[in-house]
Amino acid sequence: MHNRRVLASAILAALLVPFGALADEAPADGGADTSVQQLDAVSVIGQGQTRQVQRIGVQDQQVLPAGTSPQKLLGRIPGVNVQSNDAYGANEESQSISLRGYGTTQLGYTLDGLPLGNNAYGNFNGLNISRALISENFGGAELAVGIGNVGTASTSNLGGTVQYFSDDPSTEFGGRASQTFGSDSNRRSYLRIDTGEHDGFSAYVSGINAEADMWASPYSRTSTRQFNGKAVWQNDAVKLTAFADTSRTSQADYAMLSKSGMARGLGWDWNLYAPDWERALAAAYCASATYDAGKCGYSGGVDNVDDAYYQSRALRKDDLYYLSGDFRFSDTLSARAQVYHHKNEGQGHWWAPGQKSNPGTPQELPISIRSTNYYIDRTGALASLSWELGMHRLEAGVWYEHNDHDIERNFYWIDGPVSDDKYLRNPDRRLFRQDYTIITKQLYLQDSFRLLDDRLAVDIGVKSPHNSVRAVSAQDVESPYASGRINASKGLLPQLGLGWQLGGGHELFASYAQNLSAFTTGPLSVSQASFDDSRGNLKPEESTTFEGGWRYGGDSVQASAALYHTIFDNRLLSLNPCASILVGTPGCITRYYNVGSVKSQGAELTFIWKPTGTIEWYNSASWNKSTYEDDYQQAGATVPIAGKRVVGIPDVMLSSELSWRWNGWNASLRGKYTGQRYYTYTNDQGFGGYTTFDAGAGYDFGQVGFLRALRVSLNVANLTDKRYAADLGGYTNSDPNGRQLSFHASAPRQAFLTLDAAF
Repeated sequence: MHNRRVLASAILAALLVPFGALADEAPADGGADTSVQQLDAVSVIGQGQTRQVQRIGVQDQQVLPAGTSPQKLLGRIPGVNVQSNDAYGANEESQSISLRGYGTTQLGYTLDGLPLGNNAYGNFNGLNISRALISENFGGAELAVGIGNVGTASTSNLGGTVQYFSDDPSTEFGGRASQTFGSDSNRRSYLRIDTGEHDGFSAYVSGINAEADMWASPYSRTSTRQFNGKAVWQNDAVKLTAFADTSRTSQADYAMLSKSGMARGLGWDWNLYAPDWERALAAAYCASATYDAGKCGYSGGVDNVDDAYYQSRALRKDDLYYLSGDFRFSDTLSARAQVYHHKNEGQGHWWAPGQKSNPGTPQELPISIRSTNYYIDRTGALASLSWELGMHRLEAGVWYEHNDHDIERNFYWIDGPVSDDKYLRNPDRRLFRQDYTIITKQLYLQDSFRLLDDRLAVDIGVKSPHNSVRAVSAQDVESPYASGRINASKGLLPQLGLGWQLGGGHELFASYAQNLSAFTTGPLSVSQASFDDSRGNLKPEESTTFEGGWRYGGDSVQASAALYHTIFDNRLLSLNPCASILVGTPGCITRYYNVGSVKSQGAELTFIWKPTGTIEWYNSASWNKSTYEDDYQQAGATVPIAGKRVVGIPDVMLSSELSWRWNGWNASLRGKYTGQRYYTYTNDQGFGGYTTFDAGAGYDFGQVGFLRALRVSLNVANLTDKRYAADLGGYTNSDPNGRQLSFHASAPRQAFLTLDAAF
């Protein structure tokens, strides 16, 4: 509580600086160019934009360990809640991001314009930014926290967009190598070679090899091997870019915890049974399908089969490529085109208690390995044309993607503990398999112009998304899922943005937008009867957003304040609305239901002060109230959630970061308070607020011998060793006894030392 008060007082003091004095400062450049090369130079708070925009640059990485996921960098922005249970923010099962009442899969994500999908764990239409881009090649990010650009290639951006950028090759020949050593046997090696610029051509190749142990028993190994290559050729009229990424990851996943388990003494470091095979067997014999009274036994605070399992792992292979061209035909006419291809194979392993291996034989065991297997093979293209006609800048664009996605769930029999750090083949049981064909088409048109001596900026646009999801289910499986098709489309989704320059660096902005989210594969991942019963009532989720605010940009100060109101309609949940005695009868099957609307409103404040060339103080504060608008029926009873807070969304967040740079030295300290969150729809269970700190310091030795630069840095994540519920999941209607597995524990304090050399 003391940390929260200190942090809140610091931020409040910053935000209450008398803004009347700021008008005397010289105005900042109002340009809003978000090209890769210029992203670090533009306004952090989106000066000149007609919507709420904030940006993160390469320099913002210093407070966090080298190799930190670009997504984790977004955590200081007002309204943004980024969670994971590892210091790098890269463990995908525990990774989440939310803003303004919207969760991970309700936002849009791109890399250099290429669509990354909806960022889900077990993604069906993309991949996480950590697997698409080596963090050392990060060139910046732009977050539109409520209204994304109308041309963003995304079918999930109900609540905003995140545009990531890779950096361009250096114009000078050279290279960079770094080595990180850290807590829990963290080791990360990075190498990059740049060709330099030759007659307009430049390129780099780079790679990492990273390994780490879990911070809790059984200390299983996580490994990442990744390659990025980028080539650019350009002249005054043309810029051609080619990018390639290959990623091979094997992540040891942590167990989810419950409040009940914590009360029974399992503790923050409770995790998995491995390497204690006998303890895992004893618990598995307590499962209903493998119950053996003589062998069943719990120990050490465990009292149910779900408290732990033997082991868990996620494996991912990704290959991602794009080729893009930027063409300037004249001073008034330009175009951009991009083609891309992404191929993914993934497996998620869970050692399932209650699922027999070698049934009916002397080798029978009450545990088998359940694997969910994912395949993505998608190819797409984007094209846009910009034309300056008088005071108007017209832009039209198109996006097309063809995605072959397959998912299956299998069981593999074992004779005892084995390594599952490999792709499993030839299953012993196949529960289900579905093959999806997903076609996405989107058109957009936008006009940007200025009036009243350029003081009034107007952006008006429309987009027309069309998405088709078709599934074909295998029938030679234990539990066939549905075959069928669902479509989501809209003729016109409008956007309008206004910006008014008040002079002296002050400006006002206001925006309005409607968005639609394409269906995920969820409504088809049910029985045929369930899908047939629900398909006529399925509607795509939609949102309407209003936002407005004020910005100021000066030489030493940037500040912004924004208010927003959003309405999220057609929220879909998988549930059965009937009493248990009727389950399975016609009309009483588990299926997807429209359970009403969500209303979200709030405020966001940002204040950045640079009193000297060596010091920067960044502060943000946000307040959010996101509530369900409708009750719904389940199991013959009304679930009373109208007026309740949306799960997983903190009500208040405060962030403050102080950075210092002088004569080769740098130091940063970041603190963040995250407010109360619920994991039950009725709000009978949740977690209170908490405050965390991260720190970084380093020294640049400059040229040392043949090295052009040599740097050393020390970073400490979770400086005060605060333990808390990181990401929330397993959402449920009510959990009066705290039995729901609802959260991953935060990582403890971890330290990292990095040596970085340029040659």
